[in-house]
Amino acid sequence: MQFGLIGVNYKKAQLDIRDKTSFTDGMKLDFFHRAEKQGIEQCMVLSTCNRSEVYFFYEEEAQAIGMREAYTGMFPKVGLGEYLFELRGEEAIAYLFRIAAGLESLVLGEDQILGQVKEALDYARTMGYSKKEMNRVVRDAITCAKRVKTELKISERPLSVSYVGIKRLEEECGIAGKRILVIGSGHTAMLALKYLFEYKEVRITACSRNHTHAKKLRETFPEIGVVAFERRYEVMEGCDIVVSATASPHLVVRQEDFSPVRPVTFLDLATPRDVDITLAEERLVNLINLDSLQRIVEENKRERERLVEESRRLIGEDLKETSAWLLRSRMDSTIESLQARCCRIVEDSYAYLDRKMELSPREQKLLKKVLNASLQRLLREPIQELKQIDSQQKQEEYKRMVGELFRI
Repeated sequence: MQFGLIGVNYKKAQLDIRDKTSFTDGMKLDFFHRAEKQGIEQCMVLSTCNRSEVYFFYEEEAQAIGMREAYTGMFPKVGLGEYLFELRGEEAIAYLFRIAAGLESLVLGEDQILGQVKEALDYARTMGYSKKEMNRVVRDAITCAKRVKTELKISERPLSVSYVGIKRLEEECGIAGKRILVIGSGHTAMLALKYLFEYKEVRITACSRNHTHAKKLRETFPEIGVVAFERRYEVMEGCDIVVSATASPHLVVRQEDFSPVRPVTFLDLATPRDVDITLAEERLVNLINLDSLQRIVEENKRERERLVEESRRLIGEDLKETSAWLLRSRMDSTIESLQARCCRIVEDSYAYLDRKMELSPREQKLLKKVLNASLQRLLREPIQELKQIDSQQKQEEYKRMVGELFRI
């Protein structure tokens, strides 16, 4: 039994291809049925915005080739040839371990993928397409990912400028309980608002030139106040923090238009700049802009990349154990057949003796127990030897030999 995968991801396929190969739950079930026709009993589909991948166990190479046909058959109108990638054996298992740890994500070390892997396994198991081997491999990948995240804390090195900016604000002036003005209503401003509301008792006002965007802000964050863009300086005078994130080609906060009467910290997340850099010369002004934030982001990125190498070492350690277990498990069917043969012999012997002897219920129970223990004792050492075989070629030889010797 071998582990394999096939699919597309962001490394080879652009967004429009990934959109066309996304799986709904109904499509996953359809794919499981297609896989079953190829003789595949264990299969898991991982479908996210950045990947559409199928993991499976197969016995023969023809089944793996059949899985490629099953996958492309799900998306007949999409030319997948140049976008498809496939892996087999330990290389495929190692890839799944890296996926769960966030090392194959667009944003290195991100946490969301771990939950998506768990959900993919839960769905496959619920539908009856994840058994002992798939459960073990995926759970080992999840456990290893948790170890990587706990020991190395890659995801605690943020790469989002908005997130880094809000953390910098917290370090320099504190956020909880502060009065805050957010200028802008695009994606960056929305992210800033999301992170700001993680702090207690913040009082936030937003202003935007675009009334439609401002309305959406209010729908997403009903706690905020919304004012006209023209009133920004008026509101700014009573604020402790000003976050600006517009797409304006010109300055939206000019030094000549604002004279602070209280300490105020500006966080400028815009490119080009929103806030006049000469405001930093004011005694009551603290200005944080993208120049300093980008340096932090780059440092965090370099540190994440260093930690990736450490992660690969941890994954390598856990991968050896999983691969060894998977290799040993290939003998399970032979061992189970031996034990089943043992049980049949016990039942036949017991039935014969029970007919020939008048036994009490207690004696009947004892006789069956002794017969079973005797045969199990005979098989114990051979079974232990079978479990220790670490060569696939030898496993196949022993399977054939045991089958011939015991007629199983």
